[in-house]
Amino acid sequence: MKKLVLFFAAASMTVAASAQTTVVGSKFTDNWYIGIQGGVSTKTNKNVWTHNLNPNAGIRIGKNITPVFGLLAEGNVYFNDRAQYNRARDLRTNTFAKAVNVNLLASFNLMNLFAGYKGEPRFFELSALFGFGWMHGFGKYEGAGITANALRPVNAVSNDATSKAALDFAFNLGKAKALQLFIEPSINYGVFKNKYQYNLNRSFVQLNAGLVYKFKNSNGTHNFALAKLYDQDEIDRLNAEINALKNRKPEVVEKVVEKIVEKKVTVDNLMFITFAQAKSNLTNDAKKALDGIAAGKHVEIVGTASPEGSAEKNQILSQDRANAVKSYLEGRGVIVDSAIGKGVQGTTSNRLAIVTVK
Repeated sequence: MKKLVLFFAAASMTVAASAQTTVVGSKFTDNWYIGIQGGVSTKTNKNVWTHNLNPNAGIRIGKNITPVFGLLAEGNVYFNDRAQYNRARDLRTNTFAKAVNVNLLASFNLMNLFAGYKGEPRFFELSALFGFGWMHGFGKYEGAGITANALRPVNAVSNDATSKAALDFAFNLGKAKALQLFIEPSINYGVFKNKYQYNLNRSFVQLNAGLVYKFKNSNGTHNFALAKLYDQDEIDRLNAEINALKNRKPEVVEKVVEKIVEKKVTVDNLMFITFAQAKSNLTNDAKKALDGIAAGKHVEIVGTASPEGSAEKNQILSQDRANAVKSYLEGRGVIVDSAIGKGVQGTTSNRLAIVTVK
């Protein structure tokens, strides 16, 4: 049992670490969902399944940590104890509900694990669930006592640790895919009273269906969005193209990055400072370029951001980039007339601070 638990824990951390770099919208408040469920259950063996079905209903709440791995908690109420058996006769509780079961489960999206995540959920997804819980039974059973002819109440209050394994067949609905319909067969074991061993004689099978609503994320969708990642080689290549442009003969530039600068300027008066994705700190190359502006010069700074992420966060990020350049130049005696963040400009990767030297 310990090896099994450690395996799932290690797999969870590995999947989470590998997936975090491929998507945006992974804040703690992102990718939560809530759902309702219901179905039937019955003992796994020594049982007439169609005769001893017990209905159940419950709720679940969970969070997808990556497109592959997630955690969820669920609670089910089981009604009408038809499946209990005593050697003399069937027993039924005299309470409305026979038991409640609460589980904490890990979920693994098998489709995304083996086929990759394409930027939005597929219409059909298959996931595996596994975890542990606690079941509490209550009420009294009306049934046989010591002999078949001597009927007396039997105390049915009990507690047991449980373990659940399930397959989740899910269908993502709607244009935004905020709703998910699922069908979930599972097997549930009572493991505490069985010394944490998985025994079919102390288990029941369950078939549930439910509906889940996924809350809206900070990225503006109800699901993960792919992040467009750039490496340092690409940034260096962009810097080389900018430097080549600066070395050309002076020419009039009407627009620089989609109307960022609204007046005519020359290339000789411009400096383009690039940033890594989602960062506002200056690189050594950027500082070296800024060192070329003499003390006492007047400059205007415009910060921009690329289209990934929400508009609100990109506006803040562009202002942070402008402020980073401003702080460095002022520390060298350069006079900064303005430092403005313009947010996203255009549809390409504009992770820039544009410095206009007057």
